Amino acid sequence: MAAQACDAPMAHVNFIDTDRQWIKAAVGHDAREMPLHFGFCTQALAEDGILVLPNLKQVPELASNILVAGPPHLRFYAGVPLLTPDGWAIGTLCVLDREPRTLTAQQEFILEALARTVMAQLESRRSAAALRAREAELRLVADAMPVLIGLIDRSFTYRFANAAYQTWMGRAPESVVGHTLSEVLGEDEFEARRPQMKRALAGEEVRIEMNWACPNGQVRIADIRYMPRFAADGSVDGFYVFVHDVSDRKRVEDLLQTRASRLEAQVAFQTRDRDRIWTLSPVLKVVAAPDGRIESVNPSWTRALGWSEGQTVGQAFLSFVAPEDQDALSDILSRLAATQPVDDTELSFVTRDGSTRRILWTIVPEDGLLYGFGRDITEQRQAEEALRQSQKLEAIGQLTGGVAHDFNNLLTIIRSSVEFLRRPDLAEERRRRYLSAVSDTVDRAAKLTSQLLAFARRQALQPEVFEVSERLRTISDMLDSVTGARIQVITDLPREHCYVRSDASQFETALVNIAVNARDAMDGEGKLTLRLDAGAPMPPIRGHAGAPGPFVAVSVTDTGTGIPQTDLARIFEPFFTTKEVGKGTGLGLSQVIGFAKQSGGDVGVSSTEGEGTVFTLYLPQVKPAVEETVAGSDDVVAGEDAGLRVLVVEDNLEVGRFCTQILEDLGHHPIWAENAEAALARLQEGAEHFDAVFSDVVMPGIGGIELARQLRASHPNLPMVLTSGYSHVLAQDDGHGFDLLRKPYSAEELARMLRRAVTGSGQRRGSVPI
Repeated sequence: MAAQACDAPMAHVNFIDTDRQWIKAAVGHDAREMPLHFGFCTQALAEDGILVLPNLKQVPELASNILVAGPPHLRFYAGVPLLTPDGWAIGTLCVLDREPRTLTAQQEFILEALARTVMAQLESRRSAAALRAREAELRLVADAMPVLIGLIDRSFTYRFANAAYQTWMGRAPESVVGHTLSEVLGEDEFEARRPQMKRALAGEEVRIEMNWACPNGQVRIADIRYMPRFAADGSVDGFYVFVHDVSDRKRVEDLLQTRASRLEAQVAFQTRDRDRIWTLSPVLKVVAAPDGRIESVNPSWTRALGWSEGQTVGQAFLSFVAPEDQDALSDILSRLAATQPVDDTELSFVTRDGSTRRILWTIVPEDGLLYGFGRDITEQRQAEEALRQSQKLEAIGQLTGGVAHDFNNLLTIIRSSVEFLRRPDLAEERRRRYLSAVSDTVDRAAKLTSQLLAFARRQALQPEVFEVSERLRTISDMLDSVTGARIQVITDLPREHCYVRSDASQFETALVNIAVNARDAMDGEGKLTLRLDAGAPMPPIRGHAGAPGPFVAVSVTDTGTGIPQTDLARIFEPFFTTKEVGKGTGLGLSQVIGFAKQSGGDVGVSSTEGEGTVFTLYLPQVKPAVEETVAGSDDVVAGEDAGLRVLVVEDNLEVGRFCTQILEDLGHHPIWAENAEAALARLQEGAEHFDAVFSDVVMPGIGGIELARQLRASHPNLPMVLTSGYSHVLAQDDGHGFDLLRKPYSAEELARMLRRAVTGSGQRRGSVPI
């Protein structure tokens, strides 16, 4: 029609894709597919209306086109875009000629009208195809559903039936459509259902349930629904039929009903059982309002505390708690009100007779109430305390036995050496050997007492502020020789400095003790890591509460055999060791924990058998100390500048005599007072008669520290030196400001300490007769 209307020898309809075009229908030439750059379709698509090219040869960009330069040697082209209803161009309707020419306005109008006609036909075909596809899809869905579906018009004739009719009625869908209900169901069944069907035709949705005899002989329970079908004008032109098999559902409902009856019986039984538990349970049970007002209690409350239900209900839970624990319960109630979790809490409750009981409570919120469950652990706590006392006695016995054993060994050496020294014919070389043995044994005894005092946290520490990283570097160098060449010592230190106030010597000893144990655990080969962390909190350790700090944490990690879990709880006990006899005293770790506790810290330990152990020493972190210039020097040798007048205060007869003898041998002039009161009397007579006071710490009546304080107030320029082998006062507070000489001491140490005290005070009195 386009070719005839435009008087053209050739015309075609072509469609385009992203890179190609193909001719769908053609007149005057063959339909074919060609590349997109062939032809002139793309130029036509760019126009709003018709594109007319009268002479293609005269258009420079088209003159070389293969269809112009070669067969069919086109010269004329006119095309109209084919537009979808959405405005998308999908191709063109065009006419062509081998001779140059043009179109009249009427021909252009006809060509555009024909293009619209082509698109209308395409849309109509596409809509019909889509409708058929939707119908086929709906048929597929309807046939796949396990539900009988039908459509019946007002004449009671089937217009649609799905595949389920084969299952329910033994008839194929095509044998149902077009037939009446009476033909399909039978006259009697149709008449029985007619009233419900008429209600559906009147616009009402109808639902019935009945037994349905299936072709296979089974009787199923059918849920039948008649739903009216409304036409476009709102009238009812038929109704739908939906038939569901509800046999399984009915069976489940019957089963559920049976089970519900059984459940009700079980609930009634459990309710009676719960009431018995509430009444007979030994656990104290309390139901309270969120503010702690008690609403109910069980009989165990009365049995344990003596308060009856009438005396309890309506009262505040807090009113039954002992005064010392009321703040703890108030905190628990506040946290529960804020929906915060709480742990089990042990509280003391006051009984009706005025005594107290320890109750371990679990309190949980539920449905706007508080439910408390308490276990009376009074007898358990009493038994635990008795066990602890028994364990303490056992530990004391073990400690006493260990001390006695070690000191008997030391005394054996001393006694034997002294006996040989008494022989007049003893050679000088052997005499020196026995004297050295006595001296070495005294040092070992002093070390043993130091370890015991460290374990008991009663040693007199000499704390100082020191930088931990530098100290660890020194210890690391020392450990290289202690651990051996096959153990690699690694230090992991922070860049910033961190300081602690502690006894530096005891600090080093503690780390060496840990390192020696690590060396033995690694059997002389492995990796030992010293790590320092600063500014950290101290976590809870062995049931003791943690502290926010800041703390310095020094961890010592080895790659040894690890510690069995059964031994972890005992490693800090005195004389406990897993080493062979003669290879360990069992006091090393006792010294470590004693030093840590006395310094305000603790020791944590974690271990995995076969992998290694980590000991972590926690000490309080402090700020750097301000350096002070100390007058005098410690490098004073015994015997130099003798002639000091020393007031010796010692309550022990043997020690007093021995001390005065030493001072006399050193060239000094000692005066011995048997107690602090006698010393004060001597000084009151004339303090100028003395250059220094040398006093024991532990004495009956006025102790050495109190004496020193009084002399500091009354005679501030009189030097004072204290001596002690043990004092709980010195262990608790090292900041008394007095020089301290630890027992046992040598004559040289005594001379040096006195000289330093006198030199440091700047006082040397004149030769006043004593």
